[in-house]
Amino acid sequence: MRLNYSGSLPERVGFLLLPRFSMMAFFSAVEPLRIANRISGQTLFEWTLFSRDGEPVTASNGMTLLVDQSMGEGLDLPSLAVCSGFEPEDHLSRALISWLHRLDQAGCALGGLDTGGFILAAAQLLKGERITLHWESLPVFRERFPTIETTDELFEIGERRFSCAGGAAAMDMALAVIARRHGTKLAVDVSEQLIHERLRSRSDQQRMSLAQRLGTHNRRLVEAVALMERHLEEPLPLADIAHRSGVSSRQLQRLFEQHLNVSPRQWYQQLRLRRAQRLLTETDMSVLAIGVACGFTSSSSFARAFRAHFGRSPIEARQQADS
Repeated sequence: MRLNYSGSLPERVGFLLLPRFSMMAFFSAVEPLRIANRISGQTLFEWTLFSRDGEPVTASNGMTLLVDQSMGEGLDLPSLAVCSGFEPEDHLSRALISWLHRLDQAGCALGGLDTGGFILAAAQLLKGERITLHWESLPVFRERFPTIETTDELFEIGERRFSCAGGAAAMDMALAVIARRHGTKLAVDVSEQLIHERLRSRSDQQRMSLAQRLGTHNRRLVEAVALMERHLEEPLPLADIAHRSGVSSRQLQRLFEQHLNVSPRQWYQQLRLRRAQRLLTETDMSVLAIGVACGFTSSSSFARAFRAHFGRSPIEARQQADS
């Protein structure tokens, strides 16, 4: 799904399905193309499914899909989307990296659905590129690949790389491609067929607004939580958060207890621990490095807080995720 396409129709799109891929992201990308073909009365798009060995692939929801070809073929594809889900780098291999590089050298635009960007980054195919991922995976990606530019947009479409946040964002990316190739009217018609309320732009938010997530429109509380989310690695003193939010420390305490049923300190620590849990299960960073990245001053204080919240040590949590 490259930015511009001047080849003949139908435009061919490849999808590499890796074990535990996101079924929703994959179908959200394909269905708009299928419907565009039906509404237009032409075969505007065709798609080919690949797996590492040509065998069926099981998605994260337990459903299994047949594929058309094994990787290593399809070097004349205009574009290929890597579809993955949990622990994407577990499926990285020398053969996969070699195939992706050969596709790139042949002029294929490479992209990632959901966590597919981890594969492209690990294959060193994102130098100088900008990428987006699911909001939950972005902090992990940024820790793992700090030199690669990331955004929290719904999707990114460039000349040779494309990416989306997964889920329904894959539909938004496909609709944007349809609009660019074949006109906004067709994209709108496809969107309506999908009961998709509107054509969302790449800059639409991935997540609900913070006020919606918190279940409150109290401006000062929302600002305080936003400050906490922006300062996980180097936590701000609660007095600073209160001052920047326009309340006293005592008022901040009351706001959190009234609306969220926890103290500001507890909420802040829970945010940092949830980030630590993701880093433990999705990266190979050391426990000490993860503690530092989540604002803890020592491995012992991190381990104590983690065990108190999750009922197991950071090492035990990693071992459980690996088993």
